[in-house]
Amino acid sequence: MTTTYTPDDPAYLDETDFRVELERVFDHCHGCRLCFNLCPSFPTMFDLIDANDGDVSALTAADQDRVIDECYQCKLCYPKCPYVPPHEWQLDFPRLMMRAQAVRHAAGRPAGERVTDQVLARTDVMGRVSTAAAPVVNALIGTPGSWARTLMEKATGMASERLLPPYARTRFSTWFRRRAGGGGARAHVTGSPQGEVSVFPTCFIEYMDPAIGQDLVKVYERNGVSCSLPEGTRCCGAPWLHQGNIKEFTKAASRNVTALAAEVRTGKAVVVAQPTCAYVVRKDYPLYLAGTSLAADAELVARHTSDPAEFLLALHRAEGTSLDTDFSGRHSGAVPDEVTYHVACHLRAQHIGLKSRDLLKVAGVRATLVQRCSGIDGTWGYRAENYELARAVAAPMAKEILLAGNDVVCGDCHLANGAIEQETGIRPLHPMQLMARAYGIPEEPT
Repeated sequence: MTTTYTPDDPAYLDETDFRVELERVFDHCHGCRLCFNLCPSFPTMFDLIDANDGDVSALTAADQDRVIDECYQCKLCYPKCPYVPPHEWQLDFPRLMMRAQAVRHAAGRPAGERVTDQVLARTDVMGRVSTAAAPVVNALIGTPGSWARTLMEKATGMASERLLPPYARTRFSTWFRRRAGGGGARAHVTGSPQGEVSVFPTCFIEYMDPAIGQDLVKVYERNGVSCSLPEGTRCCGAPWLHQGNIKEFTKAASRNVTALAAEVRTGKAVVVAQPTCAYVVRKDYPLYLAGTSLAADAELVARHTSDPAEFLLALHRAEGTSLDTDFSGRHSGAVPDEVTYHVACHLRAQHIGLKSRDLLKVAGVRATLVQRCSGIDGTWGYRAENYELARAVAAPMAKEILLAGNDVVCGDCHLANGAIEQETGIRPLHPMQLMARAYGIPEEPT
């Protein structure tokens, strides 16, 4: 048995060893049951063990696979489980499920799953093509359940009823470089900057919602923070990781760490506006690059990576720096006194606190918290076979948002925000967008 979650361990991909480790972890989880209400995996596990009179060893491989299939990597085990490393029991359920996907990938997935994996993972290829032909692409994918989406499901395995985010006509990096005029963003900061950041946009902001990145840059500049873009970064690689493709994920991690480490060494912090991607940079890159020549760089980047609100709050609270508190835009009515704030699972798992909530409070905005999973979590909720279960997971979240009764909903996670729009009909804003409006910064024309 290998009580390890390190992918370079010689036994990591050994299925027999892995199944024994599953049995050990399931036994501890069954005895604790603290995670009974986190996701479908745990109730399924407990029911299967109970049906065998508590005998964990009686579970078949098919029983174990049911538990694996229902894990969507929300990471909420981390703030909930009392036995995560360094506890002597060494329970790390999310990483055990990652190992499950790696074992499956190494054994060879069915052809249909491999097609879905490629479509979901090659975000930069899809993004470059789709932004270039945005009006046509958006017309084809924009209506859930349409004939085009039905054909798409049959060809790619992506759920035809899932609401997909539209692609932007102009990529974020294109906007940034045009605006900077080739001279960088420092020209937009008056006087000496209070800080310097490298904005890692990831595929969501780069191809789908550049407005978030645009408002982030303007809010930072309003607060005397100079912004730049790293050269050579692409998708964080999370889709490769979640399907167990360690080779492709490690390639993505190596490319991005090399680019981001170069930025950090010039004195910049790395800011990532998508919680899933930030989690990958902070937690997964150091683990998967631990045995490589980039191990030190991965740790360096992880230590200097921040959530957008986290960085601004640190600026607000530190000696010698300050946050601009002239929120004159509040008088225009563009930002209400109270909003509903969805707390992203992958932010909670980073143990940084509710920084966006706290930042909105500085701007005079009260936030009603909704701490329920959206059921997307990476790419799991986009797959046709998971669609109905994903919506069942999202139902309590939607109920709480509607019960809160606020006109404006905001959330840091682009993936979760899409599920919120699908389940409630309300299109959420990113907290940086609310901050921009509170400062009186207008939206960029589209």
